[in-house]
Amino acid sequence: MQFLPTTKEELIDIGQPDFVLVTGDAYVDHPSFGASIIARVLQSHGYTVAILTQPNWKTTDDFAKFGRPKLAFLVTGGNIDSMVNHYSVSLHKRKADAYSPNGELGLRPNRATIVYCNKIREVYKDIPIVIGGLEASLRRLAHYDYWDNVVRRSILLDAAADLLVYGMGERQIVEIAEALESGLAAKHITFISGTVFKTKDISFLDNPIILPSFKNIKEPTATAKKEFAKSYMLQYHNTDHLTAKILVEDYGVTYVVQNIPTAPLTTRELDKVYSLPYARDYHPMYKAMGGVPAIEEVKFSITANRGCFGGCNFCALGFHQGRAVQSRSHKSIVAEATSFTHDPAFKGYIHDVGGPTANFTAAPCDRWKQDNPRPCKRQCLAPKPCPNLKYDHSDYLKLLRKLREIPKVKKVFVRSGIRYDYVLNDPKGDAFLQELCAHHISGRLKVAPEHVSDKALSAMGKPNFDTYKKFAAKYAAINKKLGKDQYLVPYLMSSHPNCDLDDAIQLAEYLQSVGHIPEQVQDFYPTPGTLSTCMYYTGLDPCNMQKVYVPKSQREKTTQRALMQYRLPINREIVKAALLRAGRKDLIGHDPKALIRPQKKK
Repeated sequence: MQFLPTTKEELIDIGQPDFVLVTGDAYVDHPSFGASIIARVLQSHGYTVAILTQPNWKTTDDFAKFGRPKLAFLVTGGNIDSMVNHYSVSLHKRKADAYSPNGELGLRPNRATIVYCNKIREVYKDIPIVIGGLEASLRRLAHYDYWDNVVRRSILLDAAADLLVYGMGERQIVEIAEALESGLAAKHITFISGTVFKTKDISFLDNPIILPSFKNIKEPTATAKKEFAKSYMLQYHNTDHLTAKILVEDYGVTYVVQNIPTAPLTTRELDKVYSLPYARDYHPMYKAMGGVPAIEEVKFSITANRGCFGGCNFCALGFHQGRAVQSRSHKSIVAEATSFTHDPAFKGYIHDVGGPTANFTAAPCDRWKQDNPRPCKRQCLAPKPCPNLKYDHSDYLKLLRKLREIPKVKKVFVRSGIRYDYVLNDPKGDAFLQELCAHHISGRLKVAPEHVSDKALSAMGKPNFDTYKKFAAKYAAINKKLGKDQYLVPYLMSSHPNCDLDDAIQLAEYLQSVGHIPEQVQDFYPTPGTLSTCMYYTGLDPCNMQKVYVPKSQREKTTQRALMQYRLPINREIVKAALLRAGRKDLIGHDPKALIRPQKKK
């Protein structure tokens, strides 16, 4: 397959491109990279696209190298938010960038979407600019920014862009392209679902919801934080395409307007997106540089579905992709898997078949039917499963069996997250879990209980810990029956809102009781778009406006992390001090349940 043009010389046969797509990632032409999907979708509709990958933002030279595109510049910060890409939760610079050649740091700026757009404006004052991708999608309205510790306004304004595409943008980008091609000015493209625009006049809008103004939410006062929480919940309850309303945010001299979400792609449309002629590799220009690390895990992985109704409060997937689950057909997925077997680099192992949640393959209940839409505001799974929730692993099992039967495929792994509470409640019993253990894991199954404290879990939007213990027991029993020596690896999180020192000690006690010390510890990371981030900033649970405890000091965060790895010598004094503060001297000593031993006298 041919790559899309990345140099002016490669445009000789094409002429001036319709679009120049600017991305903060290295150019990897694979459907796991959003920029490649958008470019290939536009190409499939007859538009020409040039790729401007990781431009030098310190001058305007790169932004002018293709000349003025016929229709617009398209800008994305990359597959992940550029600030998350650059900084750990402790605000330390990361050691590598998996989306850059050879993992090299420094090839994209902080707040890449804003920086790229401002550079484009220096060269072309009036060119239409459309922004999208995760960085833009989750910052589409006013949002708390952890890195600056302030409420920032919509990225649409800071980027000086004309339109913002939120969510998965295949349908929107084609509609935008057609509107621009017809001669419509960007400022008049106000009618496309799944987009955000700015305007000075909102009189033409049909029954919008007016959010609290930016002026009323931007200050770090108790009153403003309460208004911020109210604004967040209005956004949270308007992410379902079947029932959402238009949202308006007032900035004084202008309004930012979020149109309703676009309808998810149908199975047929989704199949078409994944059948486009991707080269499925990084551009050859990176070969001498050592390649692009991010391709390694996804090259022989398959995206089978989108959307998630899991409702974890610290996850932005519902805010970005929505709760409506869309799945590809078996035919499409099997065709993709079969294509792997013709690649000389394929060793017979499909690394993953899944999506945001591997075992969610259809709508959660009948309330999502297009002819009678009634999606509700409650969570589907937590704190207790909704009685309307449908459990069905049969289609996913059929798919996995078909993939196992493909000649030259030795093993099909499931490494996307699975919801173990959904597995437990399957009325058809343990068929899915048995087959998963027998064929689709390699010694370890990663699941995400996140914590053991039900108080913390409630704030996370997760099921209670007894649910995890029931799953762990069932998993162990099935593996014993199969004669397999396979383990559960629980993902755990420290310092989430509503998690205090007592909760952290409770988690440490559990880890001691099962003899598990996590190799890696994840601190809660307040990223734009999540309900948990709203809690972190406001100190309120926006669902009920009740106060929640928020661990914010570096001392407390370090303590909660150290308690999860209490056996490490480097953490001993931190753990000891924490136990003494909490009045838990009983956990210092020679008792089998103690976390640390008394220090020997010299």
